[in-house]
Amino acid sequence: MKRRDFLITASSAAVLALPVRAAVAQMQVLKSPTCGCCSAWVAHIEDAGLVVETQDVSQEVLWAAKDRAGITPELSSCHTGFIDGYVIEGHVPAADIQRLLTERPDAIGLTVPGMPIGSPGMEMDERRDAFDTLLVLRDGSIVVFSSHT
Repeated sequence: MKRRDFLITASSAAVLALPVRAAVAQMQVLKSPTCGCCSAWVAHIEDAGLVVETQDVSQEVLWAAKDRAGITPELSSCHTGFIDGYVIEGHVPAADIQRLLTERPDAIGLTVPGMPIGSPGMEMDERRDAFDTLLVLRDGSIVVFSSHT
């Protein structure tokens, strides 16, 4: 083998041996322009390494997006995110979102209904209420995805 051919072959092999980084999914978050806890939750998500694009919308637009995504009023919170085919409703911890994206269950997405004190974005001193992150299945049923105490 000629030196030139060897160098080309060696270079190609080196490039193929480089680790491939998976593309980071970007989350789109719809929220009210005046909601401070929504912005605090987005900061929590970004601190965990997820890429977030926020869009301030009216309450009418936000409720219509929740409805289209299959989030009922009982499952709703103050902001709604969309990432890699899933809906993320409310103050869902970043670790739960990362687990969802790893496990890829056949579901609509995750929700933390309401605004539990101590959930990401809802921190209030040392107070922390227990809450569950719920997995919303395609048939509308829900199961506990993870519990937070």
